[in-house]
Amino acid sequence: MATDFQKLAAEIISGRRLTRRDDFSAFLTAPIDILEREAGRLARHFCGNHIDLCTILNGKSGRCSENCKYCAQSAHHKTGVDEYPFLSKKEIIANARANERAGANRFSIVTSGRALSDKDFDNAVDAYQTIHDTLHIDLCASHGILPRERLRRLYAAGVTSYHHNIETSKRFFPEICTTHTYEDRIKTIKLAQEEGLCVCSGGIIGMGETWEDRIDMACSLAELGIASIPINSLMPISGTPLEDRTPPSDEEIMRTIAIFRFSNPTANIRLGAGRKLLKDNGRHAFRKGATASITGNMLTTSGTTIAEDMAMLAELGLTNKASDCQYAAGTCGAR
Repeated sequence: MATDFQKLAAEIISGRRLTRRDDFSAFLTAPIDILEREAGRLARHFCGNHIDLCTILNGKSGRCSENCKYCAQSAHHKTGVDEYPFLSKKEIIANARANERAGANRFSIVTSGRALSDKDFDNAVDAYQTIHDTLHIDLCASHGILPRERLRRLYAAGVTSYHHNIETSKRFFPEICTTHTYEDRIKTIKLAQEEGLCVCSGGIIGMGETWEDRIDMACSLAELGIASIPINSLMPISGTPLEDRTPPSDEEIMRTIAIFRFSNPTANIRLGAGRKLLKDNGRHAFRKGATASITGNMLTTSGTTIAEDMAMLAELGLTNKASDCQYAAGTCGAR
C-alpha cells in the first residue's frame, strides 16, 4: 500500500489528475501515516513552504432566511447568536488594517443571509474600495448567492476572491438545506469565475454524510477548478438540528485532507472551522497536506490568533510571504 500511494503521488506530480471515475476506496483503508506522508509530499511540491493565512470579519450577524442545519445564524434555529446589522465602514476598515499589520494575507467580510440588501451591498462595495485603495491586504468577499452584476462590482472594487462553499455532495445537500439548492451555489461559483474572481469553496465534514459524499465533494471542486478549499469540521451548536453530532476525530480530518490533496493537488487546502479538533491545533497538518488556514477569530468557533500562527509557521520553517510562494495556488488573487 505504501508503494501504491508513493507511486500515485509521483504520477500526480508528473501530471496525472484523479477524477470521479477513479477508485478511491484505498484512501479509506490505507494507514493514515502513509496518506499523511504522501499528501505532505504533494503539498510541498505544488505549494512549497508557503501557508496562506486569511481572516474573516462577521460583517452582519443572525436572522438568516436560509435553513442550513449546521448554522448558528439561521432564523430557523434558536441558538442565541448575536444579531446585528451590517457594520460601519469605520469598523470594517479598522479591522482590515489590524489584520494587515498582524501579517494576514487576506481579509474577508462574511455576512449572514441569502444576500445583502441593496443598501448594505453598496456599503460593502464602498468599504472594499477604500481598503483596496489604502491598504495592501488581499480582499475576499462572502455575501451569499449573487448575480453577475454584483460579482462584477466586487471585482471592480478590488475584491479578488469570492468565498462560496458547496458544503457537501450534490446527493447529500438537500439533507442539510432546503431553502436553496446545490445548483444555486454552483451557479454563483461559475459566475464569480467568469467575472475574474478566484473562488474559495469547500465544505463541512461530520454532518452525517458518507465518505462517498466527501469524495464526491472533492471531485466536484476539482471539476470546478477551485483554487482554495476550506475544510471545516462540524462543531455542533446547541439549538441547531445537528447539535447532537459527534465531531470528527483527528484521523478522520487528516484522512479527508489527504483525499482532497490528492484530488486537488495544486489547490490551497485550508483549515477552517473545527481546526481545534486536530492535535496541536493543526500544527502537524501543515506538514501533511494543508497549505492554508483561517486564522484569528472565526464566526462560530474560537480560532488561533494571527501572532500564534505566525510564530508556529516560523518554528516549522514555513512562511506566509506571498513572495515565497512558487505556485499559482498560493498567489490566487494576490496583488
